[in-house]
Amino acid sequence: MKIVPLKNDTTFQRRLLAWNTLLPTLLVIISAFRHQIGANPAEFLTRFTGVMALIFLVLTLLVTPLRKGFGWSWLLKLRRDLGLYSFYYALAHLLTYLVFDRNLGLASVPADVLRRPFIAIGMVAFLLMVPLAVTSTNAMIKRLGGKRWALLHRLTYLITIGGVVHYWIIVKSDIRWPLVFAVSTALLLGYRLFASLTPPAGKKVATAK
Repeated sequence: MKIVPLKNDTTFQRRLLAWNTLLPTLLVIISAFRHQIGANPAEFLTRFTGVMALIFLVLTLLVTPLRKGFGWSWLLKLRRDLGLYSFYYALAHLLTYLVFDRNLGLASVPADVLRRPFIAIGMVAFLLMVPLAVTSTNAMIKRLGGKRWALLHRLTYLITIGGVVHYWIIVKSDIRWPLVFAVSTALLLGYRLFASLTPPAGKKVATAK
């Protein structure tokens, strides 16, 4: 049975995605003003922003399987948005760390990075996100060229792995959610590996004579 592609209304889809991205932030802000985010607001905000960054990273990796499996080519137009929203939450995650953990003492950050491995992993993952965010415009794609741009944005794979490891190390007892992210990332990267090793449908494989 042929799967009918979803209606291609990119403007509506991008607006819907934007609202669904910002809504959790809005709800958390409202809850914070009402003092409803737990006994340790700093920890809650740090975990919330980090988990949201991971969610959008996984969604970014999910675009290719959905596009190829269901013919939803319109998802390509949302992939850059998903990546930028992931960067938005990752930046918020970094800021919560600098404000609540380091009290904006930037001079103390290098020592903390060396002392705590999960901070180092998270910092490297964030720094790798910066060039991807900077090159997420049409002008930068034209400037770099499609192939070089695509190659650069494969850093998303390393970033997601780093984010999962960062989260896993932080959680010391209940690893259910880190496990969900780890399995999801493994499946999505495994799909890409399998697809790269499998000849396209209809392509003849050369045989030795």
